[in-house]
Amino acid sequence: MLAIFLKTLPFFLLIGTGWLAGRTRFFPAEATGWLTKFVFYFALSAMLFRFAATLDMGRLFDPAFALAYLCGSAGLWALGFAVARWRRQPLVTAAMEAHTAIIGNTGFLGVPMLVVLLGERAIGPVLMVLTIDLVVFSTLITLIATCARQGRVRLATLWPLLRGIVSNPMIVSMLAGLAWGGLRLPMPAPLDEFLALLGASATPGALFAIGASLAGRVAERMGPALWLGFAKLVLHPLAVGVAALAVFGVEPYAAGVMIAAASLPVAGNVYILAQYFGAGVQRVSAAIVISTAASIATVPVVIHWIAKG
Repeated sequence: MLAIFLKTLPFFLLIGTGWLAGRTRFFPAEATGWLTKFVFYFALSAMLFRFAATLDMGRLFDPAFALAYLCGSAGLWALGFAVARWRRQPLVTAAMEAHTAIIGNTGFLGVPMLVVLLGERAIGPVLMVLTIDLVVFSTLITLIATCARQGRVRLATLWPLLRGIVSNPMIVSMLAGLAWGGLRLPMPAPLDEFLALLGASATPGALFAIGASLAGRVAERMGPALWLGFAKLVLHPLAVGVAALAVFGVEPYAAGVMIAAASLPVAGNVYILAQYFGAGVQRVSAAIVISTAASIATVPVVIHWIAKG
């Protein structure tokens, strides 16, 4: 257990360093925004392209894996939505709380950390989780919020949504990498070294950016935030674990990667959505802070359990 904790500690120390830099204003909010943009559009895209280029669709898309993650996450989404409605929250706020309970920081934290901790075999399952989060659940919250605002869903509303999904750099880089690998195109050594060099900056850059962005967040609405943090760090990995191992019979290693990905703290882009739709902004912000801080202890426990088999 101590060995796993020591392996994960450098990742969280990078987050802490970013938080300290942001908190002391040595790294202002404007700098955090530009660093996040660099990581999102360049460094992480290079890493994902290079990873995806080594895969084939058969390794990436496992129907049992996809169904297990979808069903486990959807079950918790429904629970989170029901709890919020029981507390008499508006429809969009309830949907945002449900979204917060299942969307982890797979892109900025999960991809670099889980591949290092669990090995390169984790690439396919991690990318599958990331794709489902981006394509299915981000679309769901957008449709619910848009429908609640306008009373119905129009084609004019769907087009920007579809365009946003298709143009997402993470989706584009993964699809481009899969196409490259699927066509069996050779990877010239200079290109491979360029992608490796640029992709190597994704891990420190993303983790530093996470910490710096947390420095400006205020932990308010603690009651709902604690519930959402618990749902994300404990109930989400439990839900997908039951679905993967007890219902769909997912191969143990892939199931372990799924559970580890589900144990990650709430993603920062959930806050962006909450701000955009004006729903549950304070509780989402607090849930990100709480879950990220608590994950220093919870993620090593999950990784240790997975490593024991």
